[in-house]
This record gives sequence, C-alpha cells and structure tokens, in this order.
Amino acid sequence: MIDKLEMFIALARERHFGRAAEACRVTQPTLSSAIRQLEDQLGVQLVFRGSRFQGLTPEGARVLDWARRIVGDVRALRDEMRAVRSGLSGNLRIGVIPTAVPMVADLTAPFLERHPGVHVRILSRTSSEILSGIESLEFDAGITYLDNEPLGRVTQIPLYAESYRLVCTPDFPLPPGDSIGWDDVARLPLCLLTADMQNRRIVNQHLAGPGAPATPSVESNSPLALISHVMTGRWASILPKQLADLFAADGRLRATPIAQPEVEHQVGLIAPHREPHTPILAALIDAARRLAGD
Repeated sequence: MIDKLEMFIALARERHFGRAAEACRVTQPTLSSAIRQLEDQLGVQLVFRGSRFQGLTPEGARVLDWARRIVGDVRALRDEMRAVRSGLSGNLRIGVIPTAVPMVADLTAPFLERHPGVHVRILSRTSSEILSGIESLEFDAGITYLDNEPLGRVTQIPLYAESYRLVCTPDFPLPPGDSIGWDDVARLPLCLLTADMQNRRIVNQHLAGPGAPATPSVESNSPLALISHVMTGRWASILPKQLADLFAADGRLRATPIAQPEVEHQVGLIAPHREPHTPILAALIDAARRLAGD
C-alpha cells in the first residue's frame, strides 16, 4: 500500500504518467497498474484518464492529502528506527531560494560536522516551488522568505535579515553619497531577477514606492547571469547584502546600500508542521536554531 501511495503522490506532482514512473524508478505500466490497484482497494476513481493524465478526481484530491500524511509518517518511522539502529544517516533534500544559496553552508556545514552520515542535496528553487515541494514530499525542508508572502502551516526558524544593495562597476555613474535611494535606483538601467522570484516581487514593491516599477532590459532567474551583465558596466542590479558583498569582495564591483528607506526581510528555514519530525529533520531544525542564536 505504501509503495502505491508514493506512486500516486508522484503522479499528482508530475501530472504525467511517464515522468511519475521515472521519478519512482518503475516502468509506466507498473505505475499505471499500481494506481488502478489503489483505486480498487479504496473503491473510488482517483484519476481522470484519457489519452494522457487529465487530473485528479475530487476523491483523488482527498486521497492525496491522506497519502502525503501517511507516507510522511512512514518515512519518519523508518528514519527513526534507522537512527536507533545505526545513528543519524540518510538523505536530506533542501530547496533554497537563489539569493540564499551562498548562505546555505552556514547551516549545512555545522550540521554535517555533527552528523557526517547524512547526505544533503541542495536545489535552487523559487519560494512557491519550495512550498509545493514540501507539500508534495519532494523536499524535506526549505530556505525562503518568512515575512513577505503567506507560507501556510509550516515550522519556521528565522536565520537572517535580508537587506539590499545596488551592485555595479566602480565607474558606473551614481549620485554622490555612501548610499542611494530607491527613487534614484528606479531611474537606472537595471538587470533583475525574473518575476517568478519572490526577491523580484520584493524589489518591485520598493521601487513602486517613489514611482512606477523599473522595467529592466535584462531578466534572469540566476544571480550569476545578472552579475555577468553588471560586469559589462552597462547595467546595475539589486541583490541581497550577503550576495552583493560576495560578488564585490575582489573590488571589481561595488555594493552600495539602498536607503530611504533601508528595508529588511526575514529569511529562514521552513519544514513541514508535523510532529514528530524525522530525526534528520529534527537535527536540521536544531542546527537552524543554533545558527539563529549565534
């Protein structure tokens, strides 16, 4: 039954029988047969079928909620028994917003020093993808914004406050002073993250204060792509302080504080609101609280 529920969760996530089968490392006929067997066992139709996947039935949507809870609890049980038997080990999957990727080692390095038997997989994702990934059991935890858009019912541990810097070449023309206002920033040629990134939506909020939001001529979901354009001297970009300082460390770029006003947004660890957490996830939450305390 658990294997069938896991295949059903994968199908709901991938919305495609072939991709779901690949994710579960089974053949497509095996996955299709498992879904039909699950429907027979539960006595309801779970999936609308045609020439391709056409969505979940209302009964399928309700079963999906139960499946996620059941599979999550079974995984927690397996992890706890493995920890009792041989110490903390296994896999930990963390979704991280792109602007927080350079800081994730502040959490994972001390965690892995305490628990060397754990393998950590870090994937860069948007904030909405992290939330859906936690809900679908694709991620065990995420690092994302805590105070800008609704998160729903998740465990939250603040890690740091994100403030913002204008990143440009040293000879890029800026108004005089040690900082720059959002109104001045809005008038510059900018390259920014894409609109599906919550960082971009935050930037738009603050640029919209003094006037119309900036319309960048270059957009990317990769901070590295933005920096490559900034290095040409034709554009500036807006990045979190920690990321901006990293790129400006060698002196080829400068990072100017954006003030008037200077704003901050909380970034932190989120995890499923489930008790008890798996031993690995509980250890990660403990590491996050230690980091927040430091």
